[in-house]
Amino acid sequence: MKNLLTDIPGVRVGHADDAKLASGVTAIMFDKPAVAAIDVRGGAPGTRESALLDPANMVEGIDAVMLGGGSAFGLDAAGGVQAWLAEHGRGFAVRGAVIPIVTGAIIFDLLNGGDKSWGRFAPYRDLGYAAAAAAAAAADFALGSAGAGFGATTANLKGGLGSASAVTSDGVKVAAIAVVNAVGSVTVGDGPWFWAAPFEVGEEYGRRGLPPTFTPDMLRMRLKGGNAATSVEHTTLALVATDAALTKAQAKRLAMIAQTGMARAIYPVHSPLDGDVVFAAATGEKPVDPRVGLTELGMVAANVVARAIARGVYTATALPFPGALPAWRDRFG
Repeated sequence: MKNLLTDIPGVRVGHADDAKLASGVTAIMFDKPAVAAIDVRGGAPGTRESALLDPANMVEGIDAVMLGGGSAFGLDAAGGVQAWLAEHGRGFAVRGAVIPIVTGAIIFDLLNGGDKSWGRFAPYRDLGYAAAAAAAAAADFALGSAGAGFGATTANLKGGLGSASAVTSDGVKVAAIAVVNAVGSVTVGDGPWFWAAPFEVGEEYGRRGLPPTFTPDMLRMRLKGGNAATSVEHTTLALVATDAALTKAQAKRLAMIAQTGMARAIYPVHSPLDGDVVFAAATGEKPVDPRVGLTELGMVAANVVARAIARGVYTATALPFPGALPAWRDRFG
């Protein structure tokens, strides 16, 4: 186990980003179509093909998930991922047609200092294609300021992309990837402590624990943009993958339980200002008891989401623009 989403067999991750643009795309690719669902808790989501993930709808498996920057412009990145899959014959067969099924979600990173003067067409479709190609070619992937997390920020520190994994008592693997662009904070007050500290494994995000006491100042609301924050500027995205065999309804329940991990790692969360989304995907390798087994899987998934969020901020590097937010390591080593 590498403590990455790719610890789930048959799941691949690739990034493409542009330093001048200060934005990027991450493609999560499945070797075989995965059963998937989505749970949306934020008040301002930006998604593509989310309706087909409803358990009542027909398509059972998806080929890829796109996570991207660029706000609504970034939704084009899913078309790039779809183009790469189409070139390789992947997709849902309808008689003579093959349609790659790519769902996705975006964060708002348009005001982070990068050059967004891209002309008539935004570059996200090409970034999506490059991310898909990178996923096919690599076994590992970078954390922090990479891919969809390249331009992400939080209320007080540079955001980023994180990942973590675990195994349930029954030997079922579960892992998460998160893009942390929250309106709130992932750390407590002005200190180095992560809200997700109780769930840390080893020293994956510094092993600072929690503060010895909580002061009123630590518990006050800190918002990116302060009182001027708007409902289009923030979002945390996560995808939970497992090698369990789940139905779409069970995957939906897994996504719902995994959302708890955001509440363990971000303060405040699921606000009208965020577009918080969790995808769940199951590759179908191991049976799971539909009651106790699914409950434990969700419990562990929530912990993994919290850890992935903290790792995203812990491993991020600051953007090289005047007034850019510091990275966690810039402030706390």
